[in-house]
Amino acid sequence: MDSIKISNLEVFAYHGVLKEENSLGQKFLISVELFTDISEAAKGDDISKSINYASVCRCIEEFLTSHTYKLIETTANRLAMHLLKTYDRIQRLILEIKKPWAPILMSLETVSVRIERGWHKVYLGIGSNMGDKEANLNEAIRLLNEDEDCRVRRVSSFIITKPVGGVEQDDFLNGALYMETLKSPEELLDLLMRIEKELKRERIIRWGPRTIDLDMLFYDDEIINTERLILPHPELINREFVLQPLSEIAPGLKHPLYGETILQLRRKLEA
Repeated sequence: MDSIKISNLEVFAYHGVLKEENSLGQKFLISVELFTDISEAAKGDDISKSINYASVCRCIEEFLTSHTYKLIETTANRLAMHLLKTYDRIQRLILEIKKPWAPILMSLETVSVRIERGWHKVYLGIGSNMGDKEANLNEAIRLLNEDEDCRVRRVSSFIITKPVGGVEQDDFLNGALYMETLKSPEELLDLLMRIEKELKRERIIRWGPRTIDLDMLFYDDEIINTERLILPHPELINREFVLQPLSEIAPGLKHPLYGETILQLRRKLEA
């Protein structure tokens, strides 16, 4: 991916553990590499299709001078998240904050913290078979978008499917969505469970009816196996009601374990 680099931007700000650092302030040097696609901007010679580095520099200065943190670790993390949320075209960034005047009573050039942050690509399966099913799905999507660390990018058509698991219940309305998030897998799982709770999902009967069902299917290409979370979702290759809407929005998405695309997995299941 293309990138834009800003090196050693000087900002006088008030971050540090000592009270004197918070009151007297000191110089910080900020370097950031912004990963983005510049092809459209380069083709049209159009700055509106790129990231304006002058604007980014002003944004960094404004953020650092209007906040005070004890640790440069915290400063770097908060600044990185702020930049990712402010500039839609930044997919990922590497940020380094240098502290030239670190008060340790010894001679050194700088102390620095370097971090990498970015938007993670996530696919969810969504379903409902109680109440106003379509309204439930749309409300779950709205709540996801409402979270400042998430942005829903694509939503499939909704399809009517028969329930699985042997419990007598109404048909489901199912779909899939693609979203980007700054949350870790565990943090995103917590958000999904909060949304399910807000929409009155009750976990009483296994495979039973539910107002909303939000299943994390993929999180980047990560392979996770913990008590709380298994990714990719272990049952998605056997579920037509997942593969059909997912193949609508991501037919070429490759399963990191099987090496096959979603469309290939769907055709194999239908065969």
